[in-house]
Amino acid sequence: MAISSPSFVVSRLRDSSTTSELPMQSVYFKPVLQIRVCLFSRSSISINPSSDRRVHVVNRLKSAKSDNLGKTVTVTEVFDIKIDSGGGDDDGDGKFPPGNGGGGGGDGGGGGDEDDQDEKEFGPLMKFEEVMKVAETQGVNLPADMIEAAKATGIRKLILTRYLDLQGSGWALGFLMKYCAMLRNRMLADPSFLFKVGTEIVIDSLCATFAEVQKRGKDFWAEFELYAADLLVGIVVDIALVGMLAPYARIGKRSVASGGLFSGLKNSVAALPSSVFEFERPGSRFSAQQRLATYFYKGILYGSVGFGCGLIGQGIANSIMNAKRRMHASEENVPIPPLVKSAVLWGVFLAVSSNTRYQVINGLESLVEASPLVKQVPVVAMAFTVGVRFANNIYGGMQFVDWARWSGVQ
Repeated sequence: MAISSPSFVVSRLRDSSTTSELPMQSVYFKPVLQIRVCLFSRSSISINPSSDRRVHVVNRLKSAKSDNLGKTVTVTEVFDIKIDSGGGDDDGDGKFPPGNGGGGGGDGGGGGDEDDQDEKEFGPLMKFEEVMKVAETQGVNLPADMIEAAKATGIRKLILTRYLDLQGSGWALGFLMKYCAMLRNRMLADPSFLFKVGTEIVIDSLCATFAEVQKRGKDFWAEFELYAADLLVGIVVDIALVGMLAPYARIGKRSVASGGLFSGLKNSVAALPSSVFEFERPGSRFSAQQRLATYFYKGILYGSVGFGCGLIGQGIANSIMNAKRRMHASEENVPIPPLVKSAVLWGVFLAVSSNTRYQVINGLESLVEASPLVKQVPVVAMAFTVGVRFANNIYGGMQFVDWARWSGVQ
């Protein structure tokens, strides 16, 4: 324990002294030679002597001065105290009880500066009574998880306002907001989420339709089933591509898995950002290692979606092709693509190419949306989304054709 002060005095207390005899705001250290040290702190810090957890604390304390080293003291001057973590040479052994530390309702620690930044971005923190009063005024029943969050930590005003606005935007959307937490949390974090999903689906469908018409020519309508199967699988992939990287509102305290076989892995995954370039916010801080892990984790998810959709889509297409050939045999039939090999190609393509491209797109969209110009002219962000996703679909389609040729699938 390192203390810098012109002078300081500590009080000698008997081992039989009770906690009630000590000052309310104090820091307790390991008893040495039947002497217990008591330092008077400006902030309330609780240290549990029975805990094995070592901490690193820097706090402003005041020295105590007394004529007889009794229990009554007079504060005279200020000095700094630093409790070093990890077993230094001193006998100080300050320990926090499990669960104490920072945060108090967010995902991580946070001080006054972070609270101010959070309030500036998302509005003041509304307590349970305020939240329920506003919801009742709007005639909206909040979902159970938002009610629990309001009781436990409160809800930011902007998040509540967005939810109430989405509830009143239409019956279908209001229903989804209440019963589909995945969609709701993404809409609360990014109100343009559905626009981005719709843009991706429309652009991809139009590009796919144009390519199919060019490729099939006069046989397009005769092979319409194949086109429809490809289109449906493409829509599922588009939703997954946008949804998996979209930021989402973290409401309430993050649940911590414990006791299970993969509890540590689950907690690590839950702490990852939604995308490599997700902006940091108070309570949501991400290290470089976490961002790198996110790239590989999302790659695994993308690869799984690609393999599954490729297996289903190509399986449907192959089944239709086989059925038609049994009905109309011809020597000009093109070879049927291998099922598993095609699915593997889709999985690898989404895990590597799509994952990289959509991570970059998410980062670019975030930068544009945070720019001062978009604050004044919101349509600029929408135009950028359309342009960058259109270019990405064209490039991605051309790249997939090359990969399919290299792998021998087409």
